[in-house]
Amino acid sequence: MKIALMDSGIGLLAAAAAVRRLRPDADLVLSSDPDGMPWGPRTTQDLTERAVAVAEAAAAHRPDALIVACNTASVHALPTIRARLEPGIPVIGTVPAIKPAAASGGPVAIWATPATTGSPYQRGLIEEFASGVAVTEVPCPGLADAVQYADEKAIDETIAAAAALTPPDVRAVVLGCTHYELVAERIRAALQQPGLPPLVLHGSAGAVAAQALRRTGAHAVARTAAPAPGLTVLLSGREEELPRAALTYAEGRALAAVSPAL
Repeated sequence: MKIALMDSGIGLLAAAAAVRRLRPDADLVLSSDPDGMPWGPRTTQDLTERAVAVAEAAAAHRPDALIVACNTASVHALPTIRARLEPGIPVIGTVPAIKPAAASGGPVAIWATPATTGSPYQRGLIEEFASGVAVTEVPCPGLADAVQYADEKAIDETIAAAAALTPPDVRAVVLGCTHYELVAERIRAALQQPGLPPLVLHGSAGAVAAQALRRTGAHAVARTAAPAPGLTVLLSGREEELPRAALTYAEGRALAAVSPAL
């Protein structure tokens, strides 16, 4: 089987690694837009046009499903992408994991890009799934870019700035941008309060990977001795290798390690 994932940048690595854990035999197509990122500051029309182009580049490789592994694209462009590709290719969006985070009873913080923080979309999810729970929306300007380029100093600075805006009694944090999942343990270390139970971080990678398999009618399988699956990397439509920055993260190294294309 073949699963495609799209994002503005390398935030899709977390979901791609989750797909590989569930289906180590699956070929992957990773389609991103380094020429056009970040998408957040763009107008909705501009963002949608770029997201559709990235999606169509992935669709040209005839995947069994496409994961929109980007919160911003899911907020603004998901209906248009689905209109272009479904029913031929199932399209799975990424929704911030507010529902499971709120189930703990709170308090909850939602770390997201400035474009998503305070948006009607995110506020609607809070009203639907976290009514009666103390929720703090925390904008994280610059964090996705810092992760994208593996800028260690900028990652530390942007995490520290967001941590300063996060109430110390928060017990669960929603990682509302797929890039953030690549530095989840650094976020945990910045927020964990001495003497309190371990902070729970809620990402979306596992859920969207499982949903992609459900939409294709596939099931998780154990790793076998079969030939290594393929990995196709599309950067703004060009077929290239995995960006060097991706290898900074465990998810990127895991994908590269089993992919003969690299």
